[in-house]
Amino acid sequence: MKWLAVIGVAVLALALLAMGWGGGQGAALNVVGSTSIQPFAEILAQEFNRTSDFAVDVQGGGSTAGLQAAANGIADIGMCSRGLKEDESGLFQVVTIARDGLAVVIHLDNPVADLTREQIGRLFAGEYTSWTQVGGPDRPVRLITREEGSGTREAFQKLVMHKRRIARRALTQESNGSVKELVRHDACAIGYMSLGLVGPDLKVIRVDGAPPTAEEVLAGRYPLVRPFLFVTKGPPGPRARQFIDFVLSPPGQQMLKREGLVGSQ
Repeated sequence: MKWLAVIGVAVLALALLAMGWGGGQGAALNVVGSTSIQPFAEILAQEFNRTSDFAVDVQGGGSTAGLQAAANGIADIGMCSRGLKEDESGLFQVVTIARDGLAVVIHLDNPVADLTREQIGRLFAGEYTSWTQVGGPDRPVRLITREEGSGTREAFQKLVMHKRRIARRALTQESNGSVKELVRHDACAIGYMSLGLVGPDLKVIRVDGAPPTAEEVLAGRYPLVRPFLFVTKGPPGPRARQFIDFVLSPPGQQMLKREGLVGSQ
């Protein structure tokens, strides 16, 4: 899958150049990466752009693409929705802008309300194939997962799956939004996504008895929590530093909290 990520970064670079990105006088500050962080970064950028003398433009592409874009100088800031791996941590300066609960979501009509991490792992490994095996209705389990290179998938793998692999029959989607749409229309489906992006159209299950709320994440009781990171190659430049400072400021953090995230501290 690494060559796919490389192609993705190349395509992203061409797109950014076409939009006028690439440094120089008056160029936008480009923020690239995680599709989980993207909508929150867009809200922050919209507010920041109201008073700034330069624009912040936000693009998705996934956490791996964001890291590669930052490393290659395509992006001023990369967005990553998982902890950095050992071979990545020495390449970047990292700022945690928020923490996010990883929500396990099902259709509103599914009566299942509480699963353990072990049960969730068995479901996504394909060991459980019917909802009856976890106290649900007599329906097949339809798995919805994220793509390789997604920070959401890598966080889910670390927090839930451990050494198990997600079943090959799982339907792979490239954004939180597409996961949401598939689960919303399929009473047999189960997926995972950013807690801050769930909305009222999905049912979010309790994990190990803990409800999936920002309060439970903050208290340390909800077990599926991952960081939202901004990364830069070396110290951030003046404009990147200005945007990061805004995101970490009380108004920026309050905006993230209103959107369902937990503060960086």
